[in-house]
Amino acid sequence: MTITNRGAALNGWTLTWTFPGNQQITNSWNGQVTQSGAAVTARNAAWNATVPAGGTVSFGFQATYSGTNTRPAAFQLNGRQCT
Repeated sequence: MTITNRGAALNGWTLTWTFPGNQQITNSWNGQVTQSGAAVTARNAAWNATVPAGGTVSFGFQATYSGTNTRPAAFQLNGRQCT
């Protein structure tokens, strides 16, 4: 995933979303990704916490699912709705 910062510089970031199906995170890189039920929280690693205005940061994860792998509908960055 890539986060593009369209606001003021960030010093620490948290991206949250909810899976609509039974997706389960199995591992991640370039961030700390946790899951509780369908709710997922991704936080910066120690070395990629700062994101300048107009900058980007990326992290990745692998997950499993059965049935339909529907995309999440909404994401929030530091508690604010992403566009």
